[in-house]
Amino acid sequence: MLSNQTDTEIYLALVSGEVSALGILYERYGEVVYRFALRILGNAQEAEDLTQEVFLTLWRNQSYDPKRGSMLAFLNTLTRSKSIDRYRQRQAQWRSLEKLGKSDFLEPRNDLMDKLALKETSFQVREAMATLPTHQRIVLEMAYFDGLSQSEIAEDLKIPLGTVKSHKRNALLKLRQVLDSLV
Repeated sequence: MLSNQTDTEIYLALVSGEVSALGILYERYGEVVYRFALRILGNAQEAEDLTQEVFLTLWRNQSYDPKRGSMLAFLNTLTRSKSIDRYRQRQAQWRSLEKLGKSDFLEPRNDLMDKLALKETSFQVREAMATLPTHQRIVLEMAYFDGLSQSEIAEDLKIPLGTVKSHKRNALLKLRQVLDSLV
């Protein structure tokens, strides 16, 4: 029975395609990973999401090496790393919002003409996004709407980091050209 085996044996079963092994590892370490993430992030929902992300990373990347340490140590390191990334991402988003809040861009729009202009601009941006090649549009959406880092996008899409950077840069250049009349 798989649940009676060592972490290493269970992990090797996972690597060989036995998906139930992931459930066993989750049963053993899910609570520990969750509590550690909660301690760093201070938010239960984010800790739950991160716990799932840690175990999906374990399954997808198959980067655990039993010779380098225990499964618990590996999961704690992975959790710490991903928690810190998420915390930094959250801080960067807050700084961006603070900058926007200090700009004239977010002044209340009471005038009907201002509201119509904003709606028209929003429509033009959506139209411009639609002109992008699919791979570039997906990278931009993941970066700006989902808040993912370039490394996370590369991991999720299973493409090299350099490709993600190129797609993002090319997409932004094309958007700049298309939307030049707005600026």
